[in-house]
Amino acid sequence: MPSCVSCGASYDMPVYRSTLCSSCGKEIKTCRNCAHYMPGFANDCREPVSEPVLDKDRANFCDWFKPALAVFSDKGDEKERLRKSFNRLFGDESDDG
Repeated sequence: MPSCVSCGASYDMPVYRSTLCSSCGKEIKTCRNCAHYMPGFANDCREPVSEPVLDKDRANFCDWFKPALAVFSDKGDEKERLRKSFNRLFGDESDDG
């Protein structure tokens, strides 16, 4: 079952551009709530998006939207993990910033 990227609440309803999370009131049809969202890909999306969406946390009109079963977190611990991986890749094994 998909869940809101903002609060983690599960939802089981059709998603339209105006759909809001019943728990936190945030928009659901956003890039970060989408199964195709993948930072690092062109436009951070696995689909061939013709018009890039600049604000990944705001509702949009993307026709490719598909609710993600597990949301991709690009904040907090994920950023730290990626930073460490980047440092190891280029030979800096230290944990310093």
